[in-house]
Amino acid sequence: MNVTRFEHQFREVDDLLLSLKGLVLVRALLTERGASAAELREHSDEIERLRARLAALVREGGGAYSAAA
Repeated sequence: MNVTRFEHQFREVDDLLLSLKGLVLVRALLTERGASAAELREHSDEIERLRARLAALVREGGGAYSAAA
């Protein structure tokens, strides 16, 4: 794995984390404002999809993430 691929994966991890944080915050706001169960479910489904992608990306990176920590 070369540096460019590491950089791309780190960038993708950062993007996924940012998206996840935003979705979690928006879901909390929607909950406070009485959003429908369907709206909350949509956000929860997307959060789970991004979490799965993040986990897969970290697994694909192998030891790269533990070495960088």
